Amino acid sequence: MTDSTRPGDPGRTSRITLAKGLNAGLRRALEADPKVLLAGEDIGKLGGVFRVTEGLQKDFGEHRVIDSPLAESGIVGTAVGLAMRGYRPVCEIQFDGFVYPAFDQIVSQVAKFHNRSAGRQKMPIVIRIPSGGGIGAVEHHSESPETLFAHVPGLKVVTCSNPVDAYWMIQQAIASDDPVIFFEPKRRYHEKAELDTSIPPIPLHSARVVRPGTDVTVLCYGPMVKTCLDAAGAAADEGRSLEVIDLRTLSPIDMATVVTSVRKTGHAVVVHEAVINLGLGAELSARITEQCFYSLEAPVLRVGGFDIPYPPSRVEDQYLPDLDRVLDAVDRSLAY
Repeated sequence: MTDSTRPGDPGRTSRITLAKGLNAGLRRALEADPKVLLAGEDIGKLGGVFRVTEGLQKDFGEHRVIDSPLAESGIVGTAVGLAMRGYRPVCEIQFDGFVYPAFDQIVSQVAKFHNRSAGRQKMPIVIRIPSGGGIGAVEHHSESPETLFAHVPGLKVVTCSNPVDAYWMIQQAIASDDPVIFFEPKRRYHEKAELDTSIPPIPLHSARVVRPGTDVTVLCYGPMVKTCLDAAGAAADEGRSLEVIDLRTLSPIDMATVVTSVRKTGHAVVVHEAVINLGLGAELSARITEQCFYSLEAPVLRVGGFDIPYPPSRVEDQYLPDLDRVLDAVDRSLAY
């Protein structure tokens, strides 16, 4: 592939996968700012486990695309020092379940430095985390820890669900002066969409109505967006109109978009892969009840993972929310 035909070239339309969208977005960020650095396990010569960073070390050098030791705390701790010296480090955590050794650095340093310095020290760090199940992986490779980070003041938490958002959102996250936890739905890495770089992106911390509807608002993000769109298509065959909203940003939540939709439909269902107990659905349910109480015709219902550790891959299909579970929640909501 020559430079003139790369995905993401300005003014060019191309059909790309989500992984290629991230790769093209990272490439643009590296080209735009020499202070942008990438670091992570096997991201250089190998191009990452999912090949998201493929070719970047070859083109930008080992000093900007860095193969780190197998030490997540060290990766993020080094990024804190780099950010303090004016760099914009992008850390890759190889799998979602590997982030926990870095949790202390993220919560104690990355999230708090701006406030600790009374606003003088910015932390422009992006921490990329492939997340979620559906790939037949072993333990610690299929988790959904987004709520742990969305709970922490000082962190922004976002997740893309399609190749176009992947391309734009990673660049927006890198350009942000706030630390961003960037979740990538690993089972959607190979799904394709048309990217037209002449169409400007929406703001990073905005939700998007991906399918308008009138009967029930379905709130989702990351890997569940496709599942909910499939459910909406099936519901339409039965004469029911679902409005599907891709939240895109989990902290801060774009409540204006959510409230507008729920006040119109009077019904809300929240869908995520993470366990229901204390998940994003709980926060959304509380906020919707507070702000839309007199518009609701039924309680806010939640669809999510069961309250167990992520199961072995041979039974993960029974664990992950699917079209039938989403439609069951829709039926229960409309039955009130």
